[in-house]
Amino acid sequence: MRAPRLPHTWSAPLDANRKVPCDTRDEERLTEDIIALARTYGRYGYRMITGLLNNAGWHVNHKRVERIWRREGREASRKNRQRRDGYG
Repeated sequence: MRAPRLPHTWSAPLDANRKVPCDTRDEERLTEDIIALARTYGRYGYRMITGLLNNAGWHVNHKRVERIWRREGREASRKNRQRRDGYG
């Protein structure tokens, strides 16, 4: 048997189930660590930096690191493509 439905006026407010923003007290320290690792490992991208941060004890996902990476003006450095001369 189905439970009786409550009238619409008795339902919970819509914002009761919304996600609470994550704590950003450590955002500055995380940004400093990201920049320091990026300087040390110049060829690494944000995904490798995320792995290094997780190994160092930070529990962050790649999306947060990418957001900080782009906010700080970092871009993935691109390798120069080798051109073939067409012979041999």
